[in-house]
Amino acid sequence: MKELPADYIAQNGDDDKIDRRGFLKCMAWAGTGIVWSINGGILTSTVLGESTTDGSKIAAADLNFVQISDSHIGFNKPANTDVVGTCRETIARINALPKAPEFLLHTGDLTHLSDPAQFDTLAQLLKDCKTKDVFYVPGEHDIYDSGVLFKERFGKNTQGAGWYSFDQKGVHFIGLVNVANIQEGGLGTLGQEQLEWLENDVKALATSTPIVVFAHIPLWAVYPQWGWGTDDAEKALAYLKGFGSVTVLNGHIHQVMQKVEGNITFHTARGTAFPLPTPGSAPKPLPVVVEAAQLKKMLGLTSVNYTETNHSLAVVDSTLS
Repeated sequence: MKELPADYIAQNGDDDKIDRRGFLKCMAWAGTGIVWSINGGILTSTVLGESTTDGSKIAAADLNFVQISDSHIGFNKPANTDVVGTCRETIARINALPKAPEFLLHTGDLTHLSDPAQFDTLAQLLKDCKTKDVFYVPGEHDIYDSGVLFKERFGKNTQGAGWYSFDQKGVHFIGLVNVANIQEGGLGTLGQEQLEWLENDVKALATSTPIVVFAHIPLWAVYPQWGWGTDDAEKALAYLKGFGSVTVLNGHIHQVMQKVEGNITFHTARGTAFPLPTPGSAPKPLPVVVEAAQLKKMLGLTSVNYTETNHSLAVVDSTLS
């Protein structure tokens, strides 16, 4: 695999051995998936074949959920003139899993222009999903009206701009919003009010509690030149460093990239709408036009399986090809 630029990912310390805390720098647009298993904060990875799932892991897990991202309903340019179709195919893949996930996480950019009809379309599409419980965080494309419609439709009972937390089978989930004050091309930001809420939210948790954080823009410096990062993420992550297992799921960059720092695994997902260029390969992160036969290889979903007995999380990416 080709190495990325040196400024692309902050390197781990010298004491981090690849066999102890594996560091997969980039798996952008790769067709095979990676299963990540977390035991006490130490990760092991397994490359999948062409199948979209590892059925034995899913069947044995105590908790299964799926992440989808960047559906951009309303987008109709050459990079993908049928985002409804690729979103519908993603839902079909979810319905075909050997065990129905308990819920879905949508990590933002549900729509392309925050239009009421676009929100309606996504809601109708998700009605065909066998998994009915969906948890959302907004992307910058969902808040062109300052997030009023998103919060009314998909963010009820949340706090501030839409942040919240919940628990499922021993795992604590935290939905953060880092797009509320974003400037075009700028970094995401959480803000002091949300940071204080996060500190209080995790204060009473046992350090053995597995934590899954999900937000739209990556909480690590993927490529700051394109705004692919969150400027106050380190403050948020400092509250999580005492926990044995923390997984951070993001969207926004429309490609799979992973990083491990100590107890924290960072993972970005493909979108279901269109691919974006790899960092630094183009002047701007604009939708990439590819041949129709290649498009589905660049779109996909992420499934996560959790086994309560050994506090293990496995993250599996699959494409629509």
